[in-house]
Amino acid sequence: MDVRPSIDSYSKKGTRLERVTGDITIKNLEFTYPSRANVKVLKGVSLQVHRGQTIALVGQSGCGKSTIMSLLQRFYDSDAGSISIDGVDIRSMNINFLRSCISVVSQEPVLFNCNIRDNIAYGVERDVEMSEIIEVARTANIHDFITSLPQGYDTVVGEKGTQLSGGQKQRVAIARALLCNPVILLLDEATSALDTESEKVVQAALDRAREGRTCIMIAHRLSTVQNADIIAVLDNGTVVEQGSHQELLAKKGAYHTLASGQLSLV
Repeated sequence: MDVRPSIDSYSKKGTRLERVTGDITIKNLEFTYPSRANVKVLKGVSLQVHRGQTIALVGQSGCGKSTIMSLLQRFYDSDAGSISIDGVDIRSMNINFLRSCISVVSQEPVLFNCNIRDNIAYGVERDVEMSEIIEVARTANIHDFITSLPQGYDTVVGEKGTQLSGGQKQRVAIARALLCNPVILLLDEATSALDTESEKVVQAALDRAREGRTCIMIAHRLSTVQNADIIAVLDNGTVVEQGSHQELLAKKGAYHTLASGQLSLV
């Protein structure tokens, strides 16, 4: 109990930027997990994402995609290299400030046994107006469904959201992610567990959520990644290709091979 974590999530120290635009620079990133010190997960990864751009990370399972997202949120620090936001190394930023700039939508959203309104507002450290909740619910394509329920936003969703379908849960999670108005949006296989029809509705919500934000997405479906501004193909901890969908198809390299198999990777 007396052991201090290497990253103090409650630290008051660090820089708080007056304004964050969302330029992300990843430079020569190297990383090994403490529990597997002999396995290098990232081997000199470098990426650049400008404000408002979307980058899709693709590649086989274990190639380092999720690790990059974890490092960006400072769940770990890299062994070498750096991640900067607007030119400032994230290790010098106040950690709560850093994380307040970022929202995450993951494959399996976490909902609580309370009403929809409180699920959307969960984690926001201020009083939230109902008008704000409705606004983000509209953006997430879930408002009309909520208002069709007898109790509307007061509907209790059950433990882990069991009263909602997968697509409905995901759209509630998107609304929650948007409520803090993040500059950076991380999408970690946000549609991979959905059926085709639900995926279309959720993908439309994600497309609206990405507008004006810097977005990093991990996805295993071609339909999800092909409209990204940049696609980075990772293999064994390195970036082997990056460019737009059309540029990478024309190269007939690693991305072309993945796309030919519709990116259904495991």
